Amino acid sequence: MTLSALQATVPDLLRLVAVPVFAWAAVRDVRTRRISSSLWVPLSALGAALLAWDGWIARQTGAWAEFVIPATVSLGVVVPIAYLFWWFGGFGGADAKALMVLAVLFPTFPRYVVASVEFPATTTPIGAFSFTILTNAVLVGLTIPIVLAIRNGIAGRIAPVMIVGWPVDVEEIPRTHGRLLQTPDGLSRGGLDLDALRMYLRWRGLTLEAVRDHPDRYRDPATLPDEPNPPTDGAVARDADVLEDGGETVEYREPSDATASEDPWGAETFLEDVERSTYGTTPDDLRAGLEVLVEEETVWISPGTPFLVPVFVGLVIALGYGDLLLGLLF
Repeated sequence: MTLSALQATVPDLLRLVAVPVFAWAAVRDVRTRRISSSLWVPLSALGAALLAWDGWIARQTGAWAEFVIPATVSLGVVVPIAYLFWWFGGFGGADAKALMVLAVLFPTFPRYVVASVEFPATTTPIGAFSFTILTNAVLVGLTIPIVLAIRNGIAGRIAPVMIVGWPVDVEEIPRTHGRLLQTPDGLSRGGLDLDALRMYLRWRGLTLEAVRDHPDRYRDPATLPDEPNPPTDGAVARDADVLEDGGETVEYREPSDATASEDPWGAETFLEDVERSTYGTTPDDLRAGLEVLVEEETVWISPGTPFLVPVFVGLVIALGYGDLLLGLLF
């Protein structure tokens, strides 16, 4: 398809830059769970400029009402929803920022004509395109537990947590994002965040393999380093050195029976020393997760699929079809 075969206003054509950017962001979020805030700055600036441009066109063509009503819904409803969901922990920071950017970038339904076929194929009465992206993303997100359940069911992995996760080898944990779905008492919907685990291992200068080889040694807080390493933010390391989930190795000290039960694994000491977010981890969470990881060969984890993935899919569906919710209801 050539640009000459695509008919649209200049603002709507410029909005298509969001598709490859959101595709890249979704892939990066899956791989690293890290999206720089600087990514959203140029898209926000572009969205603000295009919003003003559309407003000027609406005034010139007498279509002010058709512009201002969906734009008001987009900015006055989608932006607060994104912020509130972030505030209450329903979204990550990148997810909320992405939705806010979309609210500015796509306040109204764009229109593209390709070989006499118009896209999106359907519209909504209000016409707030960012709200359509949001509802599409929610519907796509609701299919993830279904896909997980089917995947686990086909593999014969029947468990209470089969709709939120899958089992992985413990050896893969240092290179995996997500959350443990196990405690020493059994399967659980809430467990140790794996980024927090990497922070702990790097702080101590250990690998998970070393901890599994000598759990009794490292349960003892007397073996904590005098000068801990920087814990980082827990992101998966890019290099493949033997200490990819640790920092510098520390000199081994014999365990002390007198202190072994005061702070098992040094969990409380670690959390008190680290002056940054540990993703809601408590000493009990860390201890329980470590006990599971030193005993088991395979553990259940929740991949915690970033909401940016459903947002990107919802954007693509919205550009091609329109509003999934209305399509299902009517």
